[in-house]
Amino acid sequence: MSVQFKLSVKELSPEDQPREKLLMKGVDALSNAELLAIIIGSGNRDETSVELSQRILKSVSNNINGLGKLSVKHLISNFKGIGEAKAISIVAALELGKRRKFETVEESNIIISSKQIYQYFERLLCDIPYEEFWALFMNNANRIIGRKKISQGGVSEASVDIKLVFHEAVTALASKVIICHNHPSGNIQPSIPDDNLTSRIQTGMKSLGIQLIDHVIVSDGCYYSYSDENRILNTTSSESVPMRKRGPQIPSPEETK
Repeated sequence: MSVQFKLSVKELSPEDQPREKLLMKGVDALSNAELLAIIIGSGNRDETSVELSQRILKSVSNNINGLGKLSVKHLISNFKGIGEAKAISIVAALELGKRRKFETVEESNIIISSKQIYQYFERLLCDIPYEEFWALFMNNANRIIGRKKISQGGVSEASVDIKLVFHEAVTALASKVIICHNHPSGNIQPSIPDDNLTSRIQTGMKSLGIQLIDHVIVSDGCYYSYSDENRILNTTSSESVPMRKRGPQIPSPEETK
C-alpha cells in the first residue's frame, strides 16, 4: 500500500508560496486563489490555504463579484478552516476593493454619462440581495450635491413614495436628479412598474422646474439607462452640461475650449 504525503504551503518551493511569489514576481503574477490564500493565511487539516481558496472560489463559479456577496455566516458555515476572523478578513478585503473603485468615480464629482452613474451606484447596490431605490442630486453643472436612499424592498421590487423624491430634491436645491435602483435577479430590463414610476417622477420634476436626467437600473456587470434608450427627453438650457450617451460622445463645454 502506497502512502501519500501532502505538502503544506510552507514546504512548497518559494515560487509556489503565495507570499513569496508576490515578493519575487509581483502581485500581478498571483491567481485569485493565491491572493485569497494570502488573506486567509492558512488552510485546514485536509487542504492548504490555496486549495481551500480554490474551493471557495469554485463555489461562486470563480466570480469575484459572487465572492463579494458571501456573508461572514455563510463562509463560516460552509468552509472548514474558515472561522470568524478569516471570514471577516475576506469580507473586509473585498469591501476595500469596492471602496477604492467608488472613490475613483467620486474624484471628478461630475456626472456626464450613464456609465458614470452605473459606476457610482455599482458599489452601493450590486452586492445586496434586495432592491433599493436611490436619488442623486446635482446642480446645473452636473456636479453632485447630494444623494438619498428613498426606499428598500424585497427581491423583486421596492415601493417608492415619489413625494419623498420630490421633497428631497427640493431640500437639496437640486437642478437635476438621477434616479437609480437595482435588479438582484440580474435582468436589467425595466418592468412596467419601472416605466410608470419613471414617467410619474419625470412629470412631477418638470412641474418643479427640475430635470430628471436619467433612470438607471443596475445589476452585476451591466445596467440599463432610460436616457441612453431615448426614453427620457430633456430640454437642456445653454448653460447646462450635456449628458453623454453610450453612442457618439458629446463634448462638454470644458473640452471645446
